Amino acid sequence: MLSPIIFIYDNQTLIKVILLSSYKGHTIFALVISLLFFCNPILIALTVIGGNMPDFDHKFKKEKVYQMIIIGLTVFIGLYIFNLPYYLGLIIVFLGVVFFFSSHRSFTHSIFGLLTLTAALSLVLIFSYTLVVDFIVFPKVNYYYVMLLIVILLGFLFLSKKVFLIFLPLLVISVLLLPIGGLSYIQLSLAVFLGVLSHIILDSFTPAGIKLLAPLSSKKVHKKFGIICICLLIPLAIFYYFNFGNYFFSLIYNFII
Repeated sequence: MLSPIIFIYDNQTLIKVILLSSYKGHTIFALVISLLFFCNPILIALTVIGGNMPDFDHKFKKEKVYQMIIIGLTVFIGLYIFNLPYYLGLIIVFLGVVFFFSSHRSFTHSIFGLLTLTAALSLVLIFSYTLVVDFIVFPKVNYYYVMLLIVILLGFLFLSKKVFLIFLPLLVISVLLLPIGGLSYIQLSLAVFLGVLSHIILDSFTPAGIKLLAPLSSKKVHKKFGIICICLLIPLAIFYYFNFGNYFFSLIYNFII
């Protein structure tokens, strides 16, 4: 599947055509969206991961979906045997089942899919983190790096090999060089939400469109939906900036002022 072809016209003449493969297009667009909101590398990474999630409903991703279900069952059984909270395994299995039964560009590309994927991956993050912090004690460990490890594992699961080989060193270097800041569960969920939403927005610009209300309706929406979403994201990013701050917005603001 290919992402939208971006045309640049000058006096009705085609000057340039950029044809990006799906994973490249969605990764780049998710990265751009993340930079409007975040300067924390973990949040940016989660947005990129979220931007690649919806296409796990595609047939060529079935092998990874099977792996996801097997991993979930293994985690569930392991935690159950050691009398630890096993909800993490169940959520991973649930994610795999959602992708397995979803036809391409249907549920996972809808509003309901957006909410489901955001909630599920957010719970995976929260349950993984609390499992380590509350039940597995590592002395003298900064728990920020625990979240980093969880995000790396999710990147390995959801990103293509080519993207992950770039994703991993950039993430690690960014975390080591940039100041460590606090992370809230709301910010983690917002990062995942924006990533999944970025995927849906980009696919709405393709001729095939998306089934926004699947499985309740098969009616498709196209680029008008994407344009509206982008227009709404800009004031939302400005609101986020004034409440949480953003390094990149600060650069733009200081340059203008």
